[in-house]
Amino acid sequence: MILEAATLDVRPGLEADFEHAFGEARELIARSPGFVSLDLRRSVERPSRYLLLVGWERLEDHTVGFREGPLYPRWKALLHHFYEPFPTVEHYREV
Repeated sequence: MILEAATLDVRPGLEADFEHAFGEARELIARSPGFVSLDLRRSVERPSRYLLLVGWERLEDHTVGFREGPLYPRWKALLHHFYEPFPTVEHYREV
């Protein structure tokens, strides 16, 4: 399994709107082939920062299957306007 990790900095004051939009976005990503799991956590120290962890069967399930697939445009429309700056995404494998 590959773990996608992204730090999401949401523009201050938009956290509730982001969380609402993420509710719909969560359903999109869950329908993507190769999706395994999703966990979204909100920072205690920085309430506008979230940690997104998504499990994928293979790296390509995220980088090609999801990002180049038919569900991604809706994901992007729902969430990308909340970020400042745009998130850095990294992928991890178990050691």
